Amino acid sequence: MTPEENVAAVRRLVDTCVNAHRADLLDDHVNADVRVHAATPGDSPETVGIEELRAAFRGLRTVLGDLHVTVDDVVAAGDRVVVRWTATGVHTGELAGVPATGRPVRWGGTDVYRLDDGRIAEWWRNDDQAGLLAQLTAVAPA
Repeated sequence: MTPEENVAAVRRLVDTCVNAHRADLLDDHVNADVRVHAATPGDSPETVGIEELRAAFRGLRTVLGDLHVTVDDVVAAGDRVVVRWTATGVHTGELAGVPATGRPVRWGGTDVYRLDDGRIAEWWRNDDQAGLLAQLTAVAPA
C-alpha cells in the first residue's frame, strides 16, 4: 500500500469506529492480532488482539459517551502513519478513580500506526492523560 492509502485507512478507522461509536466494525480496519502499545503512565502496557481492542473501545465509550476525535495533522512514510489529534467529550463514567463529573473535556495526543496491507497491525498511543485528568479534578469556580 502507498503512504496515501495508509493515511486513508487510518482516517477510516477514526471516522468509522471512533467517531461513529462502532467498535463492532473494527474487524474491517485492524488485524485480528493487532497490538496497541500505550505510552501513557497508568494505562495497561499493551492491548493484544481485536477483542481486547474492542473491549477498550467500549470501555472508553462508558467514560466519554460522546467522544469525538479530530485529526489535526498526518505524516506518512512507508507502512507508518503518524496522527496528531484532538479529542473532546463529556465525562460520563469513572476514569482513573475519578467518578463521572459531567464536565466537557478536551485533550490531545499523537498516535503512530503500522499498517499491513491496508489494515492496522500496530498502534502506539501517546496522549495527554495528565491534562485530561486535571480537567476532571479541577475545582469548579465558585
